[in-house]
Amino acid sequence: MKLDRAIRIALALLIVVVFFIAIGALLFFTQTALNVWDRLLEGPKILLWGYVGAMLALVVLAAYLIWRLVIRREVPAVKKTASKPLTKQDIEGRLRDAEAAGIDVRDAQQELQELASRQQAGAVHLCFFGEISTGKSSLIKALVPDADVAIDVVGGSTGDVRHYRWQNSAGNEILVTDVPGTGGHEHGLDEVALEEAQRAHVVLFVCEGDLTRAESDAVRHLLVLDKPLVLVMNKADRFDLEEQAALMQRLLQHVDNMGGALERDKIVAVSAGGDVDVIERSQDGSESVSRRQRPADIGVLVVAINRLLEDATQPLDVRRDRAVFRLAADKLAEAEAQYRLQRSEQIIRNSTRKAVLGALAAVSPGTDIIIQGYIGTAMTQELCKLYGAAPRDLDIEEFLNLSQSRVGRALPLTLAVAGNGLKAFPGVGTVAGGVVHAVAYGLIFDALGRSLVLTLTRHGDLVPEEAAKVFEEGISEHLEAGVRHVARLALEEKADAG
Repeated sequence: MKLDRAIRIALALLIVVVFFIAIGALLFFTQTALNVWDRLLEGPKILLWGYVGAMLALVVLAAYLIWRLVIRREVPAVKKTASKPLTKQDIEGRLRDAEAAGIDVRDAQQELQELASRQQAGAVHLCFFGEISTGKSSLIKALVPDADVAIDVVGGSTGDVRHYRWQNSAGNEILVTDVPGTGGHEHGLDEVALEEAQRAHVVLFVCEGDLTRAESDAVRHLLVLDKPLVLVMNKADRFDLEEQAALMQRLLQHVDNMGGALERDKIVAVSAGGDVDVIERSQDGSESVSRRQRPADIGVLVVAINRLLEDATQPLDVRRDRAVFRLAADKLAEAEAQYRLQRSEQIIRNSTRKAVLGALAAVSPGTDIIIQGYIGTAMTQELCKLYGAAPRDLDIEEFLNLSQSRVGRALPLTLAVAGNGLKAFPGVGTVAGGVVHAVAYGLIFDALGRSLVLTLTRHGDLVPEEAAKVFEEGISEHLEAGVRHVARLALEEKADAG
């Protein structure tokens, strides 16, 4: 208690001393400020206002620097695609830049080549799109009776893209496209169908009634692409007129809920016809089953198509071209993502090798994550540049510091994983602690790089707190995934050094 009282007295004396120093400093600065102010008042007005302006500028500059360096915290959102429609010059410029960077752009270039071929041919493309068993092929057969269309009672009879020529009453040359039905079991056909729909001028979306969730998603995607669209409710003869009207109103409401704009005459109810079994009863009471052809009823569909072709408010070619440019841009984005993934793997492996070499050269158990600070900084800078991010030096430093603070809790696990990984190599036997630590540090660098790639993919920029959090949450998974590679690397480097 005596010591406690002495400490309290000392603190009280210290407070008194600080108080008097603060009072003295305040009086000194006050006197100086008043003297300067009096002299400014006595001098020319331009000097007074110049002095005041300079002081305000210094205050603003100091406040900005403090905000920029300390207070400001940027948390960028996921980069969004620009709403401005892509042009041919836009996509061609991006393709040139990507090709110069070593990215495989063949798929995207092929879309532009196909577009040029269709532009030269000049025909209008109508694409029948929908889920399997909705009767797309039967509708095409009814529209183009001479078309060689494969119609099967088993759903999904269209396994590729097929084009059929049709000339409407106005004499327009039209290519009717039949695509694989979506929702089938064969992998990749949904993507084939959707891509062909993007290449078409007009999409005739065939359904059997109210939209399923998958159909709603497909319609929403086509509306985003600004595709001229006709919703075709096939097999309408199963419903009476009142039920048809209710279903068509539901379809129109779905489009409105999606934010789309579709006129009432762009939703039609049709019947593709086909064979039907009819039971006939003779005079003697016996019954027989005969197969008769049910006539097709697609007149409203033909009218809707002709109205779309005659509508000059938004040229079909322009809207088709924009959709294809979007398709080419999507394929380019896929190629860029694949390139970044491969290149980031190389950067991470290279940094991991450097970390292993550094640990083997100067092993110090319990050392923090950054064995050599420049390795972590260089890896972070390379990965950020690869993903088009331009972080501040302070962001990089903060990310590495936050990650380092999380390594302490994971270090025992890392060492255990490293030891177990080395045991998997025959003939290694008892491994020196230095090699175990080298593998551990290599694993940490490997996990650090992969966590950073995940953050850059999600946000398009370096978010220190988010990247460090991803690193902490996924370190166990990354350690298990990379242990064999890093252990083999450490053993190879150890053998070379020996």
